[in-house]
Amino acid sequence: MCLAIPGQIITIQESADPLTRKGKVDFSGIGKEVSLAYVPEAKIGDYVIVHAGFALSVLNEEDASASLQAFDDLSAFEN
Repeated sequence: MCLAIPGQIITIQESADPLTRKGKVDFSGIGKEVSLAYVPEAKIGDYVIVHAGFALSVLNEEDASASLQAFDDLSAFEN
């Protein structure tokens, strides 16, 4: 099963080649560098869905919050 996780873009490294555009994304306090090649419209502060190191789509804040809450709920259920 594949799982894509929402995170918020905190920095962007622009590039002359849009396929090498990268950004640092915050996943509830953990920052990871991801490719932004598939979301050229993404900007700092946006929430994106990330899978296998690639941001796949931009989310609005409401949808991102709902997804993050669902992950928190699942985590609490396991404990």
